[in-house]
Amino acid sequence: MNPNPFAWSFRSQFALGALICFGLVTYAYFILERQQGIVPCPKCMFQRGAFVGMGVFFLAGALHAPAALGRRVYALLVALFAVIGGVIAVQHLWMQMNPPDPLMGGCGMDFYTLFDNRFPLSQAIRKAFMASGDCSESSWRLLGITMPGWTLISYVLLGGGALWAGFRRRIA
Repeated sequence: MNPNPFAWSFRSQFALGALICFGLVTYAYFILERQQGIVPCPKCMFQRGAFVGMGVFFLAGALHAPAALGRRVYALLVALFAVIGGVIAVQHLWMQMNPPDPLMGGCGMDFYTLFDNRFPLSQAIRKAFMASGDCSESSWRLLGITMPGWTLISYVLLGGGALWAGFRRRIA
């Protein structure tokens, strides 16, 4: 097999995308959350959800191996989740770069408590996105970049890769 992923088939590229997405979510849950004890804020959980959504459509595209129109549809669905995750990551980065508002009183309840208390879904989502306290803390960095920064980079690369794989011209 050619070591250049840009020369791979659509199925192989989408299988790699699914592997990366599910790998990132697995790393966040088992390594960062369970082993290192970093409690995710609601924005982190929604970013994980975006990766899961991307991974599902990457995997579906890899298993389905569609024709040209189907490849484009799968690529657009992956890109949609990448944009959603990217918007959340940008908002999260903005919160980390600006001091928290003392009147807001913190990020609010953590993700699990928010949904375990049987709030209506719309109210729980609204509360999660109004978070500003714990979400502004950055307890993890790699090469000076915080987690939402790395997720934003991942959304751009994976979303762009999906669009490239779905819309590139195939040689017979």
